[in-house]
Amino acid sequence: MAIIITDECINCGACEPECPNTAIYEGADDWRYADGTDLEGKVVLPNGKEVDANEAQEPISDEIYFIVPDKCTECKGFHDEPQCAAVCPVDCCVPDEDHVESEEELLAKQNFMHKK
Repeated sequence: MAIIITDECINCGACEPECPNTAIYEGADDWRYADGTDLEGKVVLPNGKEVDANEAQEPISDEIYFIVPDKCTECKGFHDEPQCAAVCPVDCCVPDEDHVESEEELLAKQNFMHKK
């Protein structure tokens, strides 16, 4: 499953540079599927959603750092554990029960985003 940042977040920013998928953004920041990935132009995500990877997307949160579920792989394919959770000083990076995915799905998503 993806990781979510809870409202206990103190906006320290420790998590953002640790994400190998560039799935973490500061509150109120627009984000793109292309950020930190090999995706560009029109793509069909593994979940079937069609998107323009270069198009700016609305922030998920205006107040605290947030994780884009479509880009989060729990660091599968890069690390043994989610790096955001490992560095968070207040333990607010937790599994997102609304976005449950198997290890195989997470690895497939990682492979899809980082083709090169």
